[in-house]
Order: sequence, then structure tokens, then C-alpha cells
Amino acid sequence: MASGDPPASSAKVLLLLVRRTDASFRAALRRRFDAVLDFYASGEPLPAFLAAAASAPRPPRAAVVVGAGPARVDAAFLDAVPSLRCLVSLAAGVDFIDLDECARRGVAVANSGRVFSPDVADHAVAMLIDVLRRVSAAQRFVRSGLWPVHGDYPLGSKLGGRRVGIIGLGNIGSLIAKRLEALGCVVYYNSRTPKDSVSYRYFPSVRDLAAASNVLVVACSLNKATRHIVSKDVLEALGKDGIIINISRGANVDEAELAGALRERRIAGAGLDVFENEPGVPAELLSMDNVVMTPHVAVFTSESMSDLRDHTIANLEAFFSGKPLLTPVHPETV
Repeated sequence: MASGDPPASSAKVLLLLVRRTDASFRAALRRRFDAVLDFYASGEPLPAFLAAAASAPRPPRAAVVVGAGPARVDAAFLDAVPSLRCLVSLAAGVDFIDLDECARRGVAVANSGRVFSPDVADHAVAMLIDVLRRVSAAQRFVRSGLWPVHGDYPLGSKLGGRRVGIIGLGNIGSLIAKRLEALGCVVYYNSRTPKDSVSYRYFPSVRDLAAASNVLVVACSLNKATRHIVSKDVLEALGKDGIIINISRGANVDEAELAGALRERRIAGAGLDVFENEPGVPAELLSMDNVVMTPHVAVFTSESMSDLRDHTIANLEAFFSGKPLLTPVHPETV
């Protein structure tokens, strides 16, 4: 250990397993912590990187991770780096972290909290307007030179008056509801339990929610209970005029059934920011003008990334100082 270095037991050493951060994010981490072990900068295979980190004189005590990262944080991952006592996710979702295993080992977990919520809500509403008014499809019509040839583009549909069912009325779902209510929509919702704080109609069954709605917005977390929560039955209940918007996780929707329903016009359209096997997208969706797609970017704005940097550092500083995490996640809350 070099002169002036903190002892291994108190060193603020981070394991960074995140691809999509800008230089300022990484620079801010390096200014605040004693060492940052960056997987993507190392150029090593993940097993070798984790083994080297675990055997270092100052092994990492905290890790910054994200769902689109290189590995699921499970028992094998934690066995590889047994010094870890804190995980900070750069996402609100923590479906890639085994929370029960972390709790058993005494590893604290935090997520991004509400940092991204307004941006994701904005994105969901934007996608719905795009699908209804055919904004992206009409732009392609103009750019391809078809306007002078074919004349006016087919009419879109209005947003006001739509019956919108939201699956998951948490931070993001609530903000989506407020935005759509202000735009003249009727809001319904499904969640684990009814919310006393809202006047929206509650549906205990997602199928019944879909049957009462002509738009279904997926805004729930991903877990065993919500995997493929939008199933064939739900799509059938939504009907031929229905629209799906998914800004949650790709696996919340049965993607094969969705593609079939769109192809056969059993539903009218979809707005998708997330997919089951990212970055893979079903090929048949690419040619559908009634489908609007973005590459899992609903959370990303320049403002939100700056806020995320500050929020992440605050969670890490709290951990290293022995204080409660700002946005802890426990198995029973997901």
C-alpha cells in the first residue's frame, strides 16, 4: 500500500460495470472515490476482470451497475467479488439484480429513484401521440417524395377522449396519468393494490383493464408476476382499435404475441422503447408504419444524466459514510 493510501477496509473503491455514461460521469466518480475499476475500459473478459478486482489489495466495496450491462448480479457474481457490500443501479428497474441473494449476504441495493420519471413519462406520451397522429410515418411519407405522387396522407386519430389503462401506477405511471388527464384522456389503472390517493378507476385484472381501455401503457416493474403481463388474452381484450405503449421492460409484453396481433391487425398500433432481447428487434416490426420504436432511450436527456450523476454519487457517499441510502430497494418492495 502506497504512503497516504487509505487502508483496504476503508478505501472507497468502486466497481463500474456501465457502458453508457459520458466522460464527465466517470471523471466525477474518479474525483470523489479512491479508485474506480472500469470493466469496459479494462478490455478484459468479465470473469478475469472480476477476479482481478477481488484479489486487488483494495478490493471494491461498491458497484455501479445497469440492466443493459454485462452480467446479471446473482449469487455467482457476488461470489466472484465477495467484498461488495453495496450495489447502485443506474436504472429504476432492478430486475437484473437478485435482491433476495443480496439481502441474504447483507449487500445494500439502491436505484435511480425518481431521477428519470418525468423524462420517461414525457416519452410515453410522445410515443402515444406519434402512433395516433402517425407523425413518424407521415415524415417518412414526405421524405420519400410520396406526397406529390399520392396526395394527402391518411388521417390520424385524436388523443383527447382516449381511455388509457396504465399498468403500474408508481412514480412513472402516476406522471403519465397526470399528463394524459391534462390532455383530455380518461385514466384507468392496474397495480398490486388500489391507490387511495387517486380517483382513477382501479382494475384488479389486467385483462379487464385492457377490455375497458383503447390504450394500454406498460409502466410496471419486471418480476416473475409481471413477465408477459401483456399476454395474448390481454391483447385480444384490448381489441382492433387498441394501442400498446411500453416504456418499462421488453419482457413485460409477450413480444411474439404482440407482433402477431399487429401483423393481423388485431390491435391498431404500438409505441415501444423496450424489447425482450435488446438490442435485437423482431424484423417484422421494422416494416410496420403503425409501430413507433426507440432504442431504450426514454430515460436519457442531458438534464437527467446530470441529475443521475449527482444522485448516484450521493447514494455512494451515503454508503461509504455509513448513512442510509437515498433510494434503497428491498425484495418486498419490487
